Amino acid sequence: MKGSLKKQIEKIIPLYAILPLLTCWLFNNIVYYIFRLFVKDAYHYDFTTPLDRMIPFVPAWVSIYLICYLFWTVNYILIGRQSKEHLYRFVTADLLARLICGLFFIFLPTTNIRPEITGTGIWDQLMALVYASDEPTNLFPSIHCLCSWFCYLGIRKQKSIPVWYQYFSLIFAVLVCISTQFTKQHYLIDIFGGVGIAQICYSLSRHFDWYLPVMKVFEKINHAVWRN
Repeated sequence: MKGSLKKQIEKIIPLYAILPLLTCWLFNNIVYYIFRLFVKDAYHYDFTTPLDRMIPFVPAWVSIYLICYLFWTVNYILIGRQSKEHLYRFVTADLLARLICGLFFIFLPTTNIRPEITGTGIWDQLMALVYASDEPTNLFPSIHCLCSWFCYLGIRKQKSIPVWYQYFSLIFAVLVCISTQFTKQHYLIDIFGGVGIAQICYSLSRHFDWYLPVMKVFEKINHAVWRN
C-alpha cells in the first residue's frame, strides 16, 4: 500500500485497528447468520410475556433501529482510535460476547410472532423491509442491544472522547434497546441478555489480560499486511 494512502486512512483510524474491528464484524455475521442454519429445524422457544404484549407496536421506532448501524460504525472507529491496549481489550470482549451469543442461538433457539403491518406510511414500509430481510430467530440475547451497549462502554471515560458524546452514546444505546421493543423485534428479556453479556465480557476483559494472546495474533497479521 502506498504511503500516501496509508496516511489518508490513518487520519480516520490507525492501521492496526482495521483488521481486529473487521474481524469483530465478520464474526458477528457468522454468529448471527450462519449459526442459525444449524438449528433451522429445531424447536424455537417463544419467551413472550404478558408484559411484552402490553408494549404497543410503533413502526416509527424502526428509525432508531436502523440508524444504530451508523452509530455502531462511528463508535467502533472511535474505539479503534484509542490506545492499542484499550482496542484489544475491547476486541477480546466483543469476540467473547459474540461467542456466548452463538451458544445461546444454538442451544436455546428463540422466535416470536410479529404483528401484522397494516399501514402504508414510510415507517410501515421500512418495518416491513426489516421483517422481510431478518427472520424472527436469534432473539435472545439481542445483538442490537449488546452491540449498542458495547458502543457506550468502549468510549466511556476515554479522555479523547468529548463528554457530551459519551452521554449521547449512553442515551442512544438506551433508545436502541427501547426500539427493539416497539418494533417487536425482541422480547424484554433480550435487552437484559444483550446488555448483561456485553457488560460482563467487557468487565472481564478490563480485569484480566486475556487480550494479550489476541493482540499477539493480530500484531503478527498486521505486520504482514501493512509492512509494504
